[in-house]
Amino acid sequence: MIMSASSFPSLALGCFLLVLVVELHVARGLSRGSMLDVGSGGTVAPPVTSGICASSVVIYGYKCQEFDVVTQDGYILSVQRIPEGRAGGGGGGGGGTNKQPVLIQHGVLVDGMTWLLNPPDQDLPLILADNGFDVWIANTRGTRFSRRHTSLDPANADFWDWSWDEVVQFDVPAVFDFIHGKTGQKIDYVGHSLGTLVALASLSEGKLVDKLQSAALVSPIAYLSHMTTALGVAAVKAFVGEIVKSGGLVEFDPKGKPVANFLQVLCANPGVNCYDLLAALTGKNCCLNVSTVDLFLKNEPQPTSTKNMVHLAQIARDGVLAKYNYGIPGFNVMHYGDVRPPVYNLSNIPRDFPIFLSYGGKDALSDPKDVQRLLDSLKLHDVGKLTIQFIENYAHADFIMGVNAKDVVYSQVLSFFKNQQ
Repeated sequence: MIMSASSFPSLALGCFLLVLVVELHVARGLSRGSMLDVGSGGTVAPPVTSGICASSVVIYGYKCQEFDVVTQDGYILSVQRIPEGRAGGGGGGGGGTNKQPVLIQHGVLVDGMTWLLNPPDQDLPLILADNGFDVWIANTRGTRFSRRHTSLDPANADFWDWSWDEVVQFDVPAVFDFIHGKTGQKIDYVGHSLGTLVALASLSEGKLVDKLQSAALVSPIAYLSHMTTALGVAAVKAFVGEIVKSGGLVEFDPKGKPVANFLQVLCANPGVNCYDLLAALTGKNCCLNVSTVDLFLKNEPQPTSTKNMVHLAQIARDGVLAKYNYGIPGFNVMHYGDVRPPVYNLSNIPRDFPIFLSYGGKDALSDPKDVQRLLDSLKLHDVGKLTIQFIENYAHADFIMGVNAKDVVYSQVLSFFKNQQ
């Protein structure tokens, strides 16, 4: 059964949506991350025994491996590998040996499970595996399977002292280095929402260029100035004062009471309609299945750092894609050597780097006007190296949970990747 966004009355979706809307403002700064395949012993916490492979991949007849990747700043990230299709084939060598690796990166307040909520023939990771790709799924720091560190506990405030700047600086390079070390090949990349932002920011700083073959960016987030929802605008305006100053909240957990209280305050704003939160935050998704949404609510949303949300809010408020702004000139000078945080200059992305970009006409987070600004940054890209898809009736969640995403979006992603081989 397909449902429109207006069919979802559940306030529970609000947390997820606030989740996606506030892909939004706190951070520190370190240097390039490295990664290790972690075993047992030492200060590393024991791995989670039941993870994404067991719950959402192996049950459908696919091989799946769980890995731990350690970043240079000590976070232990859960990564899944689906080395071959269900029939063991799909082209390439056995066990993923000579197959083209592809890394799939989720957005904010969700984890790698979000790619595996539909039936297997509709899930992007499994579609890619069946078509001969060596598939890897990332899980960002702070989410349930990446809630570990070599020395810090999640109960410690220092564990949450990061924003997407650190994801760019540590998580993404660590996972890429790990996959490259296992396969010896350049890697294709798929990102959704915040997963697109970290890729764009990385490329703008010259990272990943030696290990990345191409990137497919769906529902891209680089600018958030044109969010079209009253709830989203209210969240951006309130975020720093309401959350950061209320008791030193460092973990932003959509399932926790402080965030629920925050949402109630936002819903009290004039002009904010919280009856249909999914549509209010992501736009009116055209193609969601009720059973998929039910499964989503059993697994998501996931925690992130309050800093991360504040940083995202800064993009929406300031209209500039920059590193985290500490708000006090002296703090910025201490971290960056300047009173203002450095800007991520997207025009620095190599012009010959292959990019596929897909966006929706109904997306209230990745608004077409903001996407156009992103495209303006890429206007000097080499002819034939930038492929653009516009889907008039798609909103933010359709790209990962839409029942027809297989035919509308994923088929185009697949063709794009095969054209790079």
